[in-house]
Amino acid sequence: MSEYAAFLRGMNVGGHRISNGELGRCFEELGFRDIGTFRASGNVIFAAEPLTKMTARIEAGLQASLGYAVPVFLRTASEVRAIAAHQPFRTPTIEASKGKAQVAMLSAKPAAKARKEVLALASDEDRLAFGDRELHWLPSGGILDSALDFKLIGQLLGPMTTRTKGTIEQVTAKYFA
Repeated sequence: MSEYAAFLRGMNVGGHRISNGELGRCFEELGFRDIGTFRASGNVIFAAEPLTKMTARIEAGLQASLGYAVPVFLRTASEVRAIAAHQPFRTPTIEASKGKAQVAMLSAKPAAKARKEVLALASDEDRLAFGDRELHWLPSGGILDSALDFKLIGQLLGPMTTRTKGTIEQVTAKYFA
């Protein structure tokens, strides 16, 4: 058995409400085991035999159970640990920021051209850096105050879901230590 984390986009926002218990049952119905949920924002940890097209299987199962599309960003336990350990910004920069470090999960590693175009949007107020299939963002303040063009970033990188770096670190400590 391997351990995974599924980061779901759009959970408990925009009129769609689901409890962690209901979400866990959806994963149970898909045949996964040792299911845990973290917060009410669509973070599901589970064990499974490695399967081909697991992301598509989860998305189809959630669509059938919930009645709406739920984009899934799947990571192995080792990938989640690597994301939590990755420090793309220098400590003094983080400490000087009034914002919280963010991690946007991407469905695939972006092409070099897209990475370059996204990084060109960075500024001292909105620092950006890439992981493998993640975009790290350090805003200088609240995320709603940012001048970043998220629509353009989405066009360049495709679908994504964002969690605070703290959430990724807490998931790692609780489930993948």
